[in-house]
Amino acid sequence: MSELIEHPNGHVFDTLVIGGGPGGLTAAIYLRRFTRNIVVVDKGNSRLCLIPVSHNYPGFPEGVPGGELLVNLTHQLRNYGGDVLHGEITGLRLEDGHFVGDYLDDAGETREIRALTVLLATGVADAGLPIENWREAVACGAVRLCPVCDGYDVMDRRIAVVTNETNPVGHALFMRSFSAEVTLFDRGEKSMLNDEERRQIEAAGVRYIESPLLGVSMSEDMKPILNTADGESREFDVFYPMLGESARSGLASNLGVETAECDKIVVDDHQRTTVPGLYAIGDVVRGLNQIAVAAGQAAIAATAIHNALPWTLRPKKA
Repeated sequence: MSELIEHPNGHVFDTLVIGGGPGGLTAAIYLRRFTRNIVVVDKGNSRLCLIPVSHNYPGFPEGVPGGELLVNLTHQLRNYGGDVLHGEITGLRLEDGHFVGDYLDDAGETREIRALTVLLATGVADAGLPIENWREAVACGAVRLCPVCDGYDVMDRRIAVVTNETNPVGHALFMRSFSAEVTLFDRGEKSMLNDEERRQIEAAGVRYIESPLLGVSMSEDMKPILNTADGESREFDVFYPMLGESARSGLASNLGVETAECDKIVVDDHQRTTVPGLYAIGDVVRGLNQIAVAAGQAAIAATAIHNALPWTLRPKKA
């Protein structure tokens, strides 16, 4: 464990990790194994907890529930002397050459956490869409959030997808690899599809419902029912809402980091942002939103942080 740096206002950690999802916890594990003195702050809303079972995370041939993976990672961190502070970093600034985070704990009290470096693993926030019994529907797999993660798991089922502004037909075409029964719904009052996109889905055999989607209800046996403006209600086995997202990058933006589409943070090959000493990983950065990707980025960032920090020498045994 690296020696705590004394400061008039308290200790200075090597690294403040903001976010206790798979990326943040993996980075923390690496940093503790590098004997770095770190603190992890998490407010407990990781999207990982929404995943009933992940079948594409390596090393779990029968799949692993998201909540179980989170517990395992936390336990692994504790094995190396690390832990998670429950609460929220409400502000982040640079002061006297250190990062200062305003930590709001579960009791509503605020104090400062100082660190030489900061790793952001704050994820994204999903945009809204009226879906009845949202959490129950996600838990049973009737509503799914990631075609890349679990397209294989819904093979040959009746699948509903909704357009989005950046890629109106891409997700429907992607799901066509897994099922012959894919239906694309429009979320806007006017069709988002141009002539070429209409030709693409027609050639792929994707059914297109142009009447705007108003909301989603659930049948008694938890089948998604999509209700459209024309008064029709259509039942499916699986619904991908393709909600859209915005990165939780406000803390970094206030420090002047470069961001891109959906407020995602721009990083280099070592997960460094444009603010020296500030790193970012996982869904909050540009790239593919996957647990495995976040874990890989965590390893890269933690190693870069360790190499950038002042070296500490382990004392000789007496």
